[in-house]
Amino acid sequence: MIAEARRLAPRFAARAATYDRDGAFPVDDFADLRASGLFGLMVPARLGGAGASFADYAAIAYELARGNGATALIFNMHASVTGALAGVTDELAEALGLPAEALRARDDALRAAAEGRWYAVAMSERGAGSRLSQLTTAYEAVDGGYRIQGAKTFCSGAGHADAYLVAARSAADQSQVSQFLVPAGEGLRVEPTWDALGMRATGSHDLHVDVTVPAGALLGGVEGLALVVAQLAPHWMVASYAAVYVGVARAAVDAAVEHVNERKLGHLPAIRARIGRADAAVAAAHLAVMEAARRVDERPGEAETNRWVWRAKLLAGTTAADVAASMLEAAGTSAMRRGHPLERLYRDARAGSLQPATSDVCADWLGVDALGGDGDSEGSAPRW
Repeated sequence: MIAEARRLAPRFAARAATYDRDGAFPVDDFADLRASGLFGLMVPARLGGAGASFADYAAIAYELARGNGATALIFNMHASVTGALAGVTDELAEALGLPAEALRARDDALRAAAEGRWYAVAMSERGAGSRLSQLTTAYEAVDGGYRIQGAKTFCSGAGHADAYLVAARSAADQSQVSQFLVPAGEGLRVEPTWDALGMRATGSHDLHVDVTVPAGALLGGVEGLALVVAQLAPHWMVASYAAVYVGVARAAVDAAVEHVNERKLGHLPAIRARIGRADAAVAAAHLAVMEAARRVDERPGEAETNRWVWRAKLLAGTTAADVAASMLEAAGTSAMRRGHPLERLYRDARAGSLQPATSDVCADWLGVDALGGDGDSEGSAPRW
């Protein structure tokens, strides 16, 4: 799968400028992802997938992002859904008291992904961001299922996914936050609002939800699991973006090197020094991301693992922004023109520090933890 990602990356790069210019969803990239079997990356082998680890995902996301960060970012959302579902092992399900019907629904969703379906995430809301505890989208139990009503924003791939992971709060018990896998179709309306500085091709439009879903759409089959899962598996909520932005940073270095060589500017010490520092910074951030991923696979949920998860996101976001800005300066004014790879990569990289959890939130979490506090519960705002 890593070799396949490396094969696809140049194809993505060749299309990236057009998708970015038009702010259009990368349909051809996703056709390639489906044909390659990558939608089944996180699906266990017993259900027809590749059975990848989190470290495998991080390595692949890094390679895809070197081609087109926007494509890799949308793919990340699908991987986070399938990866989180696959992470609910039978042993964990028994410990959480999940019903057998929920495990069958889990397997059905994962098997469908291995067969080519892909999932988007409808979590963030205006004024609440991705903090699950602050959501206003509500659900209530009805005969045979649940009624869900609300509005989501920053829904990458809106209008193109086969189903959406929708987070909502119980109308009957405000402390209960649950997640539902809602099929595309009637009751979901896309409002085209995405016209952003960077990551323009993610198509992260608003999604209005007014649907009734069967009981099997409730992930885990038990209400109130969303916050529990966020605590148990913060890597999908925090660090999964990290590999994407480190890949964007590496693409910026590659683009700068190509530009400098074409312009025969490599004899200038200041330019060489910028490229050297950028290369070292990206390599260090990449190592941090892979260390976090290794620990997630080997020691999930441990305190030191979670520290690495937050470190990875912080380093990826700040490194991507700093490196892309420096590479633009190294390349010179001509690289600022629309259509130049560095101009697009600069804008895409700038989104890294803003992507939840933002760099400031990550730094605050790490600071609270270093000072002996609880990084999840203490701070200026709820983490989840």
